[in-house]
Amino acid sequence: MRIIILGPPGVGKGTQSALIAKKLSLKHLSTGEILRRAVFEGTELGKKAKAIMDAGELVSDSIMIGIIRDCLQSKEINQGFILDGFPRTTTQAEDLDKLFDELKIDDIKILCLNADKDELIKRMSGRGRRDDNIETISNRLNIYKEQTLPVKEYYRKSKKVYEIVGLGDIDIINDNIFKLLTLKDEHNVNA
Repeated sequence: MRIIILGPPGVGKGTQSALIAKKLSLKHLSTGEILRRAVFEGTELGKKAKAIMDAGELVSDSIMIGIIRDCLQSKEINQGFILDGFPRTTTQAEDLDKLFDELKIDDIKILCLNADKDELIKRMSGRGRRDDNIETISNRLNIYKEQTLPVKEYYRKSKKVYEIVGLGDIDIINDNIFKLLTLKDEHNVNA
């Protein structure tokens, strides 16, 4: 199985990705993690990414797509993968689709976790991180709404988008995700 997981900051994408990956023996491709790994391993793209990050800039889409390409071509993903943290824009989604076409990957499932803004603010402000103040959280949610939410609509045109409410107990949400992924025609499951 090949899955892209989408959703706003604080909705539990990383938590659910790890649980799904473990249950289905999938490779969890967290873009932050694979970027750090490429830098640590000193790959050609990792070196380019490190220079950009050391300068305090964002890694370009083309470098990220290259790093994801390297991961998707590795033997580690024979059983499938769950991609967490990418794409964040429709341009990235378009580039990712081109990569999937190139690699002949056509059975992607898009999983979208949802929660209301008040719940997300409550979750993120309760994590105790220095950068998790109301202003920063609201800014991150606004960026998500402007840049990443349109990715879900982009995928609706060509792929199944499975939506699930990301509220409540982690295990119940995970059970609902598995129910949803095994259904043929159902597209919405609520916790």
